[in-house]
Order: sequence, then C-alpha cells, then structure tokens
Amino acid sequence: MTFIGPIAPPDLHVMSYNIRRRMPRLPRRSRDAWSGRKHLIAALLTAEQPSLLGVQEALLDQSRFVGECLGASYARVGHGRNANREGEASPIFYDAARLELVDWKQFALSNTPLVPGSRSWGNRVPRAVVEAEFRDLATGVVFRAFNTHFDHLSAASRLQSARMLTRLIRQGTSPVVVTGDANADVDSAPYRELMYNAGLVDAWLIPDRRLSDDYTTFSNYHPPKVGGKRIDWLLVKGGIEVKAMGINTARFEGAAPSDHEPVQAVLRMHAPA
Repeated sequence: MTFIGPIAPPDLHVMSYNIRRRMPRLPRRSRDAWSGRKHLIAALLTAEQPSLLGVQEALLDQSRFVGECLGASYARVGHGRNANREGEASPIFYDAARLELVDWKQFALSNTPLVPGSRSWGNRVPRAVVEAEFRDLATGVVFRAFNTHFDHLSAASRLQSARMLTRLIRQGTSPVVVTGDANADVDSAPYRELMYNAGLVDAWLIPDRRLSDDYTTFSNYHPPKVGGKRIDWLLVKGGIEVKAMGINTARFEGAAPSDHEPVQAVLRMHAPA
C-alpha cells in the first residue's frame, strides 16, 4: 500500500529513513538480517518514490541497493563516515529528473569538520552530515538539504552536533530541509537548539494534513506504537509549506523493513522574497 507515493510539481515528496546497517553474523531467520528484509525495503521505496531521500546507516552495498530500488533517474551524494570514506553513510538520494544538484559537501561532526573520520565530543564512532544544494527544475526554487545521524551514546556529542548544524544552516538564506536520525526525542537539548537557534520548524507540527498517528519512529521491528519517542526528524526553514506529513508504519505480512519507521512529508517551497 502506498503511503504518499510519487508527487507532481510544485510539491516535493521528502523522506528520512534509517534503513539499519547490515549486521554481520546474524541468524538467517533474524528479523534484523539484511538478506531477509532487503526486499521489504525495495517494496517500500518502489511504492513511495520520494523526490528527496535522506538515508541513515547505509553501508556501500546498501546505498547501491537503495539507488537500484528508486530507479535510473536517481542519483546520490555522500560517502562513508570513516577516515577512508568507507563505513556507514548518510547519503542523500534525489530524483535528477526533478532536482538539479548545484553543489554538495560532507562534514565530520567534530571540531575538525574537514577531516573525514574525526571525532571530538565523546562519540566513539565518527559522525557526519551531508549538505546538498538543489535547484528544483519544475519551480526554479533553490534550496539546501542536510542529512545526518547524531551519536547514539553521547548526549554531549548530540548537542555539539546540533550546534554545528546550526552554524551550517545560518550560512545561507535559501529554504532548508533537514532529515536525520537524531537519537534524541523532541524534548531534548539538540531539538531546542535547532528550533531556537537555527530557526527550524518541525514539519510534524505544521502540516495541512497529518497522515498518521504520533508513532514512535524507532520500533525495533515491533508493531507500531503510538506515543513513543520521535527520534527521526524532518525539519524545515524558509518559505516551505508542509502540505502533508506522516510516519509510515508499513508492514509486509507483519514484517517491518527496518528497525526505524520512515518519516515522510509533502512540501511546497517558495523562493525567498
């Protein structure tokens, strides 16, 4: 069943999705095994066809697979977070028939953001953010997209990561879309930092039409649960209407494609006055 599906201009379908990295040495029948759930990821992405997709926890083979699921018109930016540019990535996928890539960069979430794989704030593994600037070929609107994955253990790292993201966002004036797994709920210090200091707005709070209940976005393969933590965020800034918004709890014969639920929105962007 399609949750949003392909969207015609001037609207734009945006998705944030932690697809769960492929873990080694799991029993084949484990619900976490990539071999047993990749076809579910394919079914979901084939149905939804977002114009812009921020993915988290993607290893290289998983990034390639996501691209294959989306189709030949899609491209991606972003590489692994490690010093050798391998390992987990938070790539941005986009429909090149709709969006023209103007520029893109990847930064380490650290005091040395231009050094791949660098760490500073207590996180044991590297963390990164991908920034991409696009021109919407249908409307002419230029906007920036950020996709990231904050640390799962260190609260200090999550807050410093949000502060760095604030600095990056404030460097431009075009509309902004942020997708990511924040590993923090919406009552957290990183959330407040992005709302108050970066000037972002949580798309969940302002849609013309809400497409789902307030589900937890980290279900860990369990049935959908209303009222849990919403740690996967889709945030906007600057002339963006949120026409529809929801948390997609699709199951296929009872099975979840990932331990996270995708967060999806229909956006309508306007160029700055």
